[in-house]
Amino acid sequence: MGGHRTRRVLAAAAAGTALAACGSPGSSGAAPGPGTPTTTAAPPSAAALPTFSGGAPEDCLNATDIANWPVERRSATVVAMPLDGFDFDTITAELAAGASGVLLLGTGAPPADLAARIHTAAAAAGGPAPPLVMADEEGGGVQRLLGAVPDLPWPRDLARTADDEQIEQQAATLGRAMAALGVNVALAPVLDVDARPGPSDANPDGKRSFSGDPTVVSRDGVAFMQGLREGGVLPVVKHFPGLGGSTGNTDVRPAATKPIAQLRTDDLGPFRAAITAGAPAVMISNATVPGLSTHPASLSSAVVGGLLRGQLGFTGLVVTDSLSAGAVTAATSSLGEAAADAIESGADLVLFGSTRTAADVAALSKDRLSASFQQIVAALRTALDSGALTDARIDAAVTAVLRARGVSICG
Repeated sequence: MGGHRTRRVLAAAAAGTALAACGSPGSSGAAPGPGTPTTTAAPPSAAALPTFSGGAPEDCLNATDIANWPVERRSATVVAMPLDGFDFDTITAELAAGASGVLLLGTGAPPADLAARIHTAAAAAGGPAPPLVMADEEGGGVQRLLGAVPDLPWPRDLARTADDEQIEQQAATLGRAMAALGVNVALAPVLDVDARPGPSDANPDGKRSFSGDPTVVSRDGVAFMQGLREGGVLPVVKHFPGLGGSTGNTDVRPAATKPIAQLRTDDLGPFRAAITAGAPAVMISNATVPGLSTHPASLSSAVVGGLLRGQLGFTGLVVTDSLSAGAVTAATSSLGEAAADAIESGADLVLFGSTRTAADVAALSKDRLSASFQQIVAALRTALDSGALTDARIDAAVTAVLRARGVSICG
């Protein structure tokens, strides 16, 4: 099924193929640090968001610039705000304060003016570049933008009916449609190895997985990832180190992956392939990893720093799965604590929010979202004050997020 095509793509990626990220104008509530770059605006019809020029010393940020930002601004930079529906007014204050991401969680059809709404929100956001506007676009039953972008089959069905070159082409078409709206990040593809029924409360994967064969997942997952990049969006491969065969759905309750020895044999293969192919971002799961960590992976330095960064050599953006998940709330006392633990453990961008229950939807109201944002920022400040979180670690996270947003970093 087109294996020669995947080998060619892998070789090109290993040679240094890079993703061209987006950028946009904006100013934060806090005074910008020295060297804060300028940006130029573009109309919504210009496909996605304005690009950040960068490059010259006066147009880039360096470590000193970032270290001089107030704690609140650095803390805001590592947070993505969930949005139930497409009313960006709900999170205007948080974006102006410097929140780096928007996580689109709506289940209804996107409005006809979504591109204009995103452009307006990006122009008003704080910081030197536009926010990361993210959506789950895996195919099948997990397509947040359905109606505004092409409809794709479940990944398992896609793997049965298309070769890797066709998968890459379909993902590229999807990416172009997303970019035209201003949605610049796809939380996809799923690289979990799973052949069981689902998705369900018992199994988070099911048809979201390309296959129960790690070779198929590697081949088709990398093709999907590369297609998204060709289409102009940043793909986030997930859910490291692999949820296939997990004991349950971490959205609902605590669950464990396969033991680490078994993951090393099979399930890490697709992530290794994606990293070799230049994966720009990885999402960490909320499952514990027997033999490696008793904490949710998203809160574990053994998983993020030791396994992903150290052993697999990943140097890109690390994103948490939702810290509102049942597996995380069972392991921590608050959302703020979970966010601080995630950043301390090596994550760069924290996600929260869910729409599984009426209570979850209520948590996405404007007042509740504002309170959650302030709680995370306060928890990060407390962690910095106590020494549990170092300036070097949060500055590294801020740098990773800014790079993903298209900001040029000096030195």
